[in-house]
Amino acid sequence: MKEMTDICPFFLQDLTLDPETAHPNLVLSEDRKSVKFVEQRLRDLPDSPRRFTIYPCVLATEGFTSGRHYWEVEVGEKTHWALGVCNDSVSRKGETTSLPETGYWRVRLFNGDKYAATTTPFTPLHVAIKPKRVGVFLDYEAGKLSFYNVTDRSHMYTFTDTFTEKLWPFFYPGIRAGRKNAAPLVIRPPTDWE
Repeated sequence: MKEMTDICPFFLQDLTLDPETAHPNLVLSEDRKSVKFVEQRLRDLPDSPRRFTIYPCVLATEGFTSGRHYWEVEVGEKTHWALGVCNDSVSRKGETTSLPETGYWRVRLFNGDKYAATTTPFTPLHVAIKPKRVGVFLDYEAGKLSFYNVTDRSHMYTFTDTFTEKLWPFFYPGIRAGRKNAAPLVIRPPTDWE
């Protein structure tokens, strides 16, 4: 398993979020670096075959068919979120299960303190220190997708699979419940690695 310091900054990706894929309950920042859930659906969004209509998530504008790529996402004090990648061919218009078998490789936080890799069944993750920022490292040819707690520089989980399609970085900010979970997910440049 690679250490975080071996990964960054060599494979850093400057990602932006793709508004054409964003669910109607999601709002992107002007610079397309952050996303948050809003209870009022946005109207007058152009219909796009790339837009998610059931699952409130958004993809990056950059997708990958080869190579090694790293990005970081600020999750802050959120109580619910999911990050990872998905295949180009995933269902965007109907109900789906977000598992490797259906083209999703994700780590998630739910109920405020439960971390899991979305495998079948879910793999609970032990997290000693709650991450404020999560690093995601994709090694396409090796078939590995790794997640790191940037807060304490610890490894969270690695998926191993055979990737055959274009993979898109995936962001699910969680559903807002009143004032809880209102903060956005934010794509950030990497922290100090010295």
